[in-house]
Amino acid sequence: MAIQTRNKKSIAFSMASMSDLVFLLLIFFMLTSTLVSPNAIKLLLPSSSSRTMAKQTVTIYINDKFKYFVNENQVNLASLQDKIDNKIAGQVDASVVLRADKSVPLQYVVNVIDAVNNINQKYGTKHKVILATKPK
Repeated sequence: MAIQTRNKKSIAFSMASMSDLVFLLLIFFMLTSTLVSPNAIKLLLPSSSSRTMAKQTVTIYINDKFKYFVNENQVNLASLQDKIDNKIAGQVDASVVLRADKSVPLQYVVNVIDAVNNINQKYGTKHKVILATKPK
């Protein structure tokens, strides 16, 4: 007579704990991604009620200390046009987004517009400058 055991061991793998782990990781990454700031350079943008959305090719920042940044890399005024030209080379109608602090004098904004216009005249392109603002 064979003795049978009451407690049978199952060799099947339970996926319940794996789905809990994936759910917790999903929540963790969703929470941490909202804490990441998209703009590394802190600016107080001017406010506007108009909305213009465009695919940005290159972003130029002018901070409250009147320093230029091309895609978060600091440049001086003499090399600004060359840096923009390198970023939009080979494109005909690129959008240059200008994020200037609201305390920046207008001349600094005009310097960026002049640099893009010089590139347009040099290559016969139609690049445009869009001034970034925050909603009212």
